[in-house]
Amino acid sequence: MQLLLAGVVVLPLLGAVAALLPAPPGLRGRDPDQAVLRHGVTVTGVVLAASIALAAGFDHDHPARMQATTDISWIQALGIRIHLGIDGISLPLLVMTALLTFLCALYSYFHMPAGPSPKAFVALLLVLEAGTLATFAVLDLVLFFLAFEMVLIPMYFLIARWGGAQRQYAAWKFILYTLLGSVVMLLGLLLIGLKSGTFDMVALATDNGPKSQLSHTVQLLAVLAIGIGLAVKAPMWPLHSWLPDAHTAAPTVGSVLLAGVLLKMGTYGFVRIALPIAPDGMHTFAPYLAAFAAVGIVYGSLACLALARRGAKGDLKRLIAYSSVGHMGFVLLGIASMTPTGVNGALFANIAHGLITGLLFFLVGALKDRYGTTDLDQLAGRTGAALYGRAPRFGGLLAFGAIASLGLPGLAGFWGEMLAMLGAFKPADGLSRPAFLTFMALAGLGTLLTAAYLLIVVRRVCMGSKETAESNGAAGTAGSEETAGTAGSGAGATRTAPVIPDLARYEYAAWTPLAVLTVLTGLWPAALLGLTDPAVQQLLGGGK
Repeated sequence: MQLLLAGVVVLPLLGAVAALLPAPPGLRGRDPDQAVLRHGVTVTGVVLAASIALAAGFDHDHPARMQATTDISWIQALGIRIHLGIDGISLPLLVMTALLTFLCALYSYFHMPAGPSPKAFVALLLVLEAGTLATFAVLDLVLFFLAFEMVLIPMYFLIARWGGAQRQYAAWKFILYTLLGSVVMLLGLLLIGLKSGTFDMVALATDNGPKSQLSHTVQLLAVLAIGIGLAVKAPMWPLHSWLPDAHTAAPTVGSVLLAGVLLKMGTYGFVRIALPIAPDGMHTFAPYLAAFAAVGIVYGSLACLALARRGAKGDLKRLIAYSSVGHMGFVLLGIASMTPTGVNGALFANIAHGLITGLLFFLVGALKDRYGTTDLDQLAGRTGAALYGRAPRFGGLLAFGAIASLGLPGLAGFWGEMLAMLGAFKPADGLSRPAFLTFMALAGLGTLLTAAYLLIVVRRVCMGSKETAESNGAAGTAGSEETAGTAGSGAGATRTAPVIPDLARYEYAAWTPLAVLTVLTGLWPAALLGLTDPAVQQLLGGGK
């Protein structure tokens, strides 16, 4: 188990180095570019297999205990150790990260985004995977910061070199926002380490009672500094403005990993660091965190409604990015309740959002490839893009993703949001219940607004008259052709839309796991909650 966890973290780094080297003669194939893309699929596939083996060997009877631990002295003078381990909180995030990265590598093998050398693309993808996996596996504050920062450079280059319009602006905005937040977070982490005498997250989490070496003032300063850095990555309103630009400009796989994995690093930091290590400081700031979360839920939904209306020139990728602000607001609301119910809901919503939004970004990227645009007005035309009639499987899967995202009972999106609101209904002792009831009501309003804009998107993109859509040429479709009328004269020429291909085999392979897991986690939430609940109970109980 120790070797498996260490291998899961280190193997992507070794694969990134190997991707930049010349391929061995027997593995070059006919096309060197395809060879390196195949290398990416192989490495991420091995990492996924190792993470599944790790989950299979995990002691499910004791999910609150750190397992597969490695604890080696690294920088003895500073007390920094290479400390790895997983429990019921980190294991689901670790497996989801490995799964999403593998699916992105598989999708890229068949549909590489336009840009520079695939060698650099695969290497960056693997470095990004290593950083995210390490974030969920390390148990030392300094290592956590290093892993947290490790993902920024590869994501910057994925956006700047393989992105779409305004990619340079979006990439710079992403890196500046997240780096600024990280600098502030580092100050908070150093404050904890210097005042407590250790950077070990497990030791700190079990020493947060009345005899804690961290005074109330230190905890306040630490939560404020660390919380700002985590809130930027989460993203929490009003520190979210980098997200829509980054998602809109990023290539498809960049958007999938940004939404499905990178946002979870921020909320995971709140659960792993702020809640157990500085509970007094977290208790003081919890109402403010909940207020920002509730405003973010409503704000994200209203922004999506504005983008979805006819004539707004709304970009579908941008709309889903704003939806992430709302969905992650539920995660932050559950954490702010400081109750087992709310924190379990937050962790469940993390996984659900990764699966569902990852699927939606895959679908929107494929929609752009087919139509040449993600502008809703151009996609829908006057009567709708009629995906149900033109590409029924594609349209059905898009509708499924939208319905899962709005929180339909029986699918993964429902449980996290419901449990987060239940946590706000009865927050931890000492927190203002009237205030949290107000936040819960705002979150409930957000669910209604979410259903409204997602159903509008489904109606405009999936429904409509197939014949009318084709006769209108599906306005804005890339590559539409002029065809002569049946009479053979130029006067009878009409514009017809090209055939929209339905799901390809590689798209089935890349997207089916996400759809299946969305259904399974929705029908069997105990599989996930059984892992997280004991760990959350121990975490909130001071390690007892």
